[in-house]
Amino acid sequence: MGKIVGVISIKGGVGKTTTVANLGAVLSHEFGQKVLVVDANFSAANLGLHFGLVNPEATLQDVMVDKKRVWEVIYEYWDNFHIIPSHVVPKKVNPLKLKGKLNLIKDKYDIILIDSSPSLNEEILATMIAADELLVISSPDYPTLSCTIHAVKIAKRQGTPITGIILNKVRNKEFEVSTEDVEAATGTPVIGVLPDDVNLLAALSQTRPAVEHDPYSDAVIEYKKIAAAMAGQSYDDPRFTAKLRRIFSKDIPKEEVNRQLLREGLLNQPPSGS
Repeated sequence: MGKIVGVISIKGGVGKTTTVANLGAVLSHEFGQKVLVVDANFSAANLGLHFGLVNPEATLQDVMVDKKRVWEVIYEYWDNFHIIPSHVVPKKVNPLKLKGKLNLIKDKYDIILIDSSPSLNEEILATMIAADELLVISSPDYPTLSCTIHAVKIAKRQGTPITGIILNKVRNKEFEVSTEDVEAATGTPVIGVLPDDVNLLAALSQTRPAVEHDPYSDAVIEYKKIAAAMAGQSYDDPRFTAKLRRIFSKDIPKEEVNRQLLREGLLNQPPSGS
């Protein structure tokens, strides 16, 4: 049976939907995973737009009101990469039915990624309930960190395990909150640090995943590292500059350490003997 991963934040504009779209594409394209991405942001859906699904005939809302069966609203992007969009015009549904609907197809996929609402409402609660584990998207500024701390507390209260935090739109400026400070404030490991990469916007303008637009852009390489760890596989940046850094740099970024632990199934595990 596959794994359902909810991708959450409680602040808009941090790149949650972009991460769902591109992480899903990379898991499929680069690491052979059969992936489904699901737009469970019922009140402000736009995941389908990342793949050119502007006005899909059947959507997740149709499933939630029992008008369609869940397998009837699955759209194929690649053979092993599928999308369930939601309608861009909000429709009244009961979000808490999400878990039951996705469980009907869970065994058909290696990984199902849910794009949740960025608002603290029943929609994000539905994602937390439906998911086996969560990824939290944040950015390295104090207002977003405050929201991220709140999101982590809510998820822990709900009891859904949090795999880690992905920091997005990082510019490597001194005024940004550091990876270490994010981990200390949230009690949660950072497993990815995505640069503020214009290639993501360029790919979005073409309604295709960034791995198709520029497979060696900085952000795509980081998505590949995160995806590899999630899939239990290894990945080394093949670019020449990265090879030089591996040879001459003795400092290993914290997120690299966390990804290695995730790959080995040791991340978030209690110390031996505890």
